[in-house]
Formats: sequence, C-alpha cells, structure tokens
Amino acid sequence: MRATRSGTRERGASPRGQAVVLDAPRTFRLVEHTPRQPGPGEAQVRVHAVGISRGDRDLFLGRRPAPYFRYPVTPGREWSGTVVAVGEGAPASLIGRKAVGEGLRNCATCAPCRAGETNLCAAGYEETGFTLPGAMAPTLVLPARHLHTLSPDADLTAAAFLEPAARAAAAVLKACPLPGSRVAVIGSGALGLLAAQLLDAFSPSELTVVGTSPDRAELSRRFGATAYRTWERSSGLAGFDVVIDAAGGTTTARAATSLLRPGGRLVLTGIPAGGAERLDPAHVVARQLSIGTAFGASSGAWSYAVNAFSAERLTPLELLTHQLAVEEFERAMELMSGGDPRAGRVLLRP
Repeated sequence: MRATRSGTRERGASPRGQAVVLDAPRTFRLVEHTPRQPGPGEAQVRVHAVGISRGDRDLFLGRRPAPYFRYPVTPGREWSGTVVAVGEGAPASLIGRKAVGEGLRNCATCAPCRAGETNLCAAGYEETGFTLPGAMAPTLVLPARHLHTLSPDADLTAAAFLEPAARAAAAVLKACPLPGSRVAVIGSGALGLLAAQLLDAFSPSELTVVGTSPDRAELSRRFGATAYRTWERSSGLAGFDVVIDAAGGTTTARAATSLLRPGGRLVLTGIPAGGAERLDPAHVVARQLSIGTAFGASSGAWSYAVNAFSAERLTPLELLTHQLAVEEFERAMELMSGGDPRAGRVLLRP
C-alpha cells in the first residue's frame, strides 16, 4: 500500500483494459479504460465479474424509461470485485477486501435515507451503470460507504449475483411472509428464483413459481419451489396469501391479483415497459388486497442479501450459463435478447 500526492491509498497498479460505452440505443464502442483515482470518501474496485440484467438489455435496446438512464454511459450495475484503493477519509482497511456495492446512490441525510429508505433518496435518482459509470470496465469507483464486504473465501463469481439478490430481498421483506403461508412468485428469471430461495427460509406451506418456459421447472425446485407452472397451465391457481411479481411484465401485475385470496398481499418489483395493463381499483378494494412495491434495494435489503449469501442460504451460481470477455458485449446482448434459448444469466469478465 502506498500514499499518493492526492491522499489516495492503494495496493498495486490499477488494471487497464477495455470498457464498454453505450452512446445511444444499439450503439456502443469499446474504449481503452483509464482508471479514475478515488476521491474523498470513495473506493476503487478491481472488477472480477459483471452480470447483465434486464435493465442493461433495456438500456441497450432503448427501452429503459426516462429518467432512469443517461447516454453515454458504461453499463453494469451487477458486479463483484476487490477493493484496490481508497480516497481520503475512506477506511484503509477496505483495501484488499472482496466486496459488492449498492448501485443506487444516496445522500444518507435526507428524511427517506434517515428512515432507512435509501433507495428513495430525496436527492434524486442516480445509479451505477445507468446514469453513472458502471462495472463493464476493469475498475469501478463508488462511495466507500456503499460497499458491502465479503469473507476472504467468498466466491466472487457467485457474488456478482448479489445485486439482483438484494432487489429480491427488498421484495421479500416488503411481502412479510409468515411460516405456513401459501406463496407464489411470478417470474422464473434470476430475480424470481432468488426471491423463491429467500422465501424458502420462511417455511411456506406452498411455494409456487409461475414462469413462461417449461424448462425452468427443475431449476425452480432447486431454488425452493414446491411447484412450477407456466401461464398456459396456471388455470386454477388461486388463494395465495402472498404473491411477488418479479417479472415486471406488462400483464403480470394485473394477472397476479387473480392469484391472491381476499385480503392477500401483492408485491410488485421491476419497472414494466410502457403500456402495462392497469389494476382494477374496484377489484383491489372489494377483495381488500394489499399492494406494495419494491424499487431497487435499500441498504438494509443489501445487508439482508449479503448475510444470506454468507450463510449459504443463497446459492445463485446455478443461474449462470455463460461467461464472456467484456469485448464480447454484443454477443452477451444477443444472448440476453433471446438469441439462445439455453441462455440463463450471463457474466462478463473485464
């Protein structure tokens, strides 16, 4: 570790390589990466792996709604890595630690932040990989207070899934399931299956995953589901105490209300594209349904997910089907856009 004239403390040389820059929908370039030294209170992380989320795909295709993006930008909000340098005022003890980090920036001082709702910071929306430089680059700089450190023996490849796990945790915590509840999760992607695995810890009497592909049945069961249905075979599903819509589709929220018992609880997560079917207020009120939402993940949800991962209650590595070099970004976008029916979660390695 050495001190520089700017007060930055670091270990070894910052890696160089290539970074992805999205200039506009479907328009990207690979550029030589110049690591930025961390400023006061910041940390620089050497990126081990970065996942590609539906949000990244929507950003690439130009489908992400305003104001949740800003071009040009280096994408990548799902990442894991090792802290290699810290700026003035950040703990030097972070250097050399394996870590993941929160993407939503927050001021830590406004009323929502002080109430624990750091994902609703009154300072406005800023997020790694969408409005701020993301992790599809050899290094990433972010506020050190947004880091969550991991054990020295943590699997950094698996840890790259902790960002969607934190969003799943936010939905599960909002759902407040009780032991013995009948629970359903809509969506058999990473968010839905990670939510199922977290819900399994609450000992539901039934945990049904509803997806679009029959091929996800066995994987859903390995993530804790007691049953798996596709929408085509969902006739008769009803009476659930809790439903989490982890698909965020244009029709799934409205469909989810039909799965609930009177007095049941629905949690919506994910931002659907424009044109989503509206919920019927009369249906919601007459059946006294409770509807909650989860936008991103608060610091508390992040801690919950990291603790579950450390306790081996989350085992996300089974979701991974492809690991590609960052230079293969275009191929990764093809995979995430349905170019290969066998594709699950895709990781890039800077």
